[in-house]
Amino acid sequence: MSQKTWGGRFTTATDARVEAYTESISYDRRLFRQDIRASQAHARMLAEVGLLTESEAEQIGAALDRIGERIEQGDFVFSTALEDIHTHIERALIEELGDVGRKLHTARSRNDQVITDVKLWVREALDQLDARLVELQRALLDAAKRHRDVILPGYTHLQRAQPVLAAHYFLAYVEKYQRDRERLADCRRRVNVLPLGAAALAGTSLPIDRQSVARQLGFEAVATNSLDVSSDRDFLLEFVFDLSLIAVHLGGWAEEWILWATTEFSFLELPDAFCTGSSIMPHKKNPDVLELMRGKTARVVANLQHLLVLVKGLPLAYNRDLQEDKVALFDAFDTVELSLELAAALLRQTRLRNEVIADKLEDGFLDATTLMEYCIAQGVPMRAAHEAVGKLVRLCEQRRCRLADLPAEAFDSVHPGLSSGVYKVLGVANALAAFRSLGSTAPAEVERQLEVWSARLA
Repeated sequence: MSQKTWGGRFTTATDARVEAYTESISYDRRLFRQDIRASQAHARMLAEVGLLTESEAEQIGAALDRIGERIEQGDFVFSTALEDIHTHIERALIEELGDVGRKLHTARSRNDQVITDVKLWVREALDQLDARLVELQRALLDAAKRHRDVILPGYTHLQRAQPVLAAHYFLAYVEKYQRDRERLADCRRRVNVLPLGAAALAGTSLPIDRQSVARQLGFEAVATNSLDVSSDRDFLLEFVFDLSLIAVHLGGWAEEWILWATTEFSFLELPDAFCTGSSIMPHKKNPDVLELMRGKTARVVANLQHLLVLVKGLPLAYNRDLQEDKVALFDAFDTVELSLELAAALLRQTRLRNEVIADKLEDGFLDATTLMEYCIAQGVPMRAAHEAVGKLVRLCEQRRCRLADLPAEAFDSVHPGLSSGVYKVLGVANALAAFRSLGSTAPAEVERQLEVWSARLA
């Protein structure tokens, strides 16, 4: 029991099955950098308040650096008997420094220690994700500029609705990922509160200086209720919710491009490097990366559910259940970060097939709504205009023609004199040019947005 941080009260060894069941070193070892950094700050603070000498704090800091190097280089032995990364590092420190190493854990518990490490890790993860999202936004912006003259059919209910510029389509995702960035920034504010110093749950009677640790570790504030600290996983739920929403945005985009890559759509051809083949059908080119990006959304959302169920009904303060938070946290982050990287790369290497899109662009009455609005501008009540254009569409279906192919008398039957200017808004290009509202797909408005985002993402 001498290796345990809690062994003094026990008289028999831990059952090997219990050690295997309760270990977390298999996944929390990735917190070693954060654990070392927080421990060094804690040691410096202990020296500042006289609980360690300056020499002892320096010895501990240097020894922790050496332990970190051993872990980085793969020259460190991990054991389930030592449970977690915190115990491994402390045990290695004691083996090197003896009683000096035993002093490090003064005025802290593994409860506030682990949550400090996790907050440091999440803070770094938030910054990494923001950088990935910026990279993806820039790839979308580049795609918008490359395809600025391409007109796409816009869809609702997966049925053709109205024409939109391809640039407008790509910028729609720039907006979505901007909201994701803003949510992450807001989450970071709540993450950036120091837990260390809450100890097990009630604080400590020793004269520690929590503000000093906060300054050293770059925390903007110090948690003010020790009982809340060790049980608080709100910031993890918020972070993984944000990850889930990013995954949902990626999954929706992936679904569109899976459809667009089919023979039926043929709006784009995916690069070979992002596709795989069939083991039996030699002609197949499967969009596996996009399919997995869509599928991994379920995995990230499941991790959020994992955390929500994990904390449901837990009494104050710390409970060992909370050890299970890191499995879901790490998996959600790893999944989303790699998906963002692949999405940006795929966007940069894919071109829309404008000739194929343009060939069928006039199908589906994409100009019908613009025709209705033209009628309204000529004094026809909205509901009457809606019904009249619906009848004209039905007439076109019977005649197998476009709205622009109808004779003048068909339009004049809706409203006398309507035909005099109606052909200026019919056809996809004319319908697109008719848009004018702020935030619309109007060419001038899209150009303005391209300039705005070019400046923001420069």
